[in-house]
Amino acid sequence: MNGRPDPTRRFSDRAADYVRGRPGYPEAVFEALIELARLPAGAAVADVGAGTGISSEPLLARGFRVFAVEPNAAMRAAAEERLGGHPGFRAVDGNAEATGLAAASVELVLAAQAFHWFDVARARAEFRRILRPGGAVALVWNARRAAGTPFLEGYEKLLLDHGTDYRLVGHRGIGPDRLAAFFGGPYETRRGENFQDLDLDGLRARLLSSSYVPAAGKPGHDAILAGLADLFERHQHAGRVRLEYDVDLFLGPLGEAGDQATP
Repeated sequence: MNGRPDPTRRFSDRAADYVRGRPGYPEAVFEALIELARLPAGAAVADVGAGTGISSEPLLARGFRVFAVEPNAAMRAAAEERLGGHPGFRAVDGNAEATGLAAASVELVLAAQAFHWFDVARARAEFRRILRPGGAVALVWNARRAAGTPFLEGYEKLLLDHGTDYRLVGHRGIGPDRLAAFFGGPYETRRGENFQDLDLDGLRARLLSSSYVPAAGKPGHDAILAGLADLFERHQHAGRVRLEYDVDLFLGPLGEAGDQATP
């Protein structure tokens, strides 16, 4: 995807850690999303880059039908194991640029913790194709705080020192200009807070769920785990540490003005 690391393969060996280590999203995010998108009861949602189903589950719990579009087989299998028994759930082998969904088939496209992996221009065209008239796109991130406490700052330094391509991936470079170009018109923004209180095993799973952390057997794997254990020991209280997040929601229709402007 434009020379960027291929996300369809980056998470193949990380599904179990992703299930255990990644945070969910606050209830308030989904309440705001439903209100802003004016989703009718039972609406169809395309959760694109659905991963292990973290963002699909709250939608299903609220009675929506969810097409969980995920190109990575291991992540998709984890979502099916987690949610496959729900009558409103369907896992789809597809990606943001080619979802495999029918034209005008969904009221909402959701990309949770995924938009930064997309080929934006091609994904935009695909979203416009599958959205019904009046539909919207919601982009959501749990944005981990890199500063504010000694533990958060130590965790960030650990990634900077040992992460493989940590500086190159992620969503921090997606600012107002890129969002405006993508939506091609007005969009709503909301910000909330989230956190995880983790023991050492949970923290290790959270770390290893990140694609820029060296996998087992790769150079740097042992060093980053040793650094994590030391960081945990220095900052734990009652056997736990806290990761803090800002939760960002961007939601709006895809206006025609963005068709030629999206990079």
